[in-house]
Amino acid sequence: MYNIGDYVVYLKDVCKILDIKKKYMNDTDYYILSPVNDNSLKLNIPVNNHSIRNLITIEKINEIINNILNIKTIECDDKNIEQEYKKLLNNASWEDLITIIKTTYKRNQARLDNKKKISDKDKNYFELAEIYLYTEFSIVLNMSFEETKEYIIKKVEEGVVNE
Repeated sequence: MYNIGDYVVYLKDVCKILDIKKKYMNDTDYYILSPVNDNSLKLNIPVNNHSIRNLITIEKINEIINNILNIKTIECDDKNIEQEYKKLLNNASWEDLITIIKTTYKRNQARLDNKKKISDKDKNYFELAEIYLYTEFSIVLNMSFEETKEYIIKKVEEGVVNE
């Protein structure tokens, strides 16, 4: 069981546990969660809900960063790309989020190189994947969202993270 003040991931969102209500509904204890990206929202979630998980560990973050260059991009045509993005976003594994980020970045760079406008679809999925990935990483690394992004880019450019 988690404690008040702990951070957890519920579905894809990082949340802070604001309270624990004993025997709140149907004789069941509930967490009162607040997503860190939307403090106005309060979620009442049974403590036995299987969609709640611990935050990633620093060791796992380092492992993922060290593997970023090996994570493949999506190779498919434009009309099927959104289905692929949705599928990966629903899985919401860290590697799937990185696949979305790498793919959308690559596609947008190709458009810019050809003096074309960036696709709204790619831009939106890029931003969503970044939010889910960097929000969780930033809390674990005790950095801001932007610092986390810069940290990961720097570590990938250096080629390795010291563990």
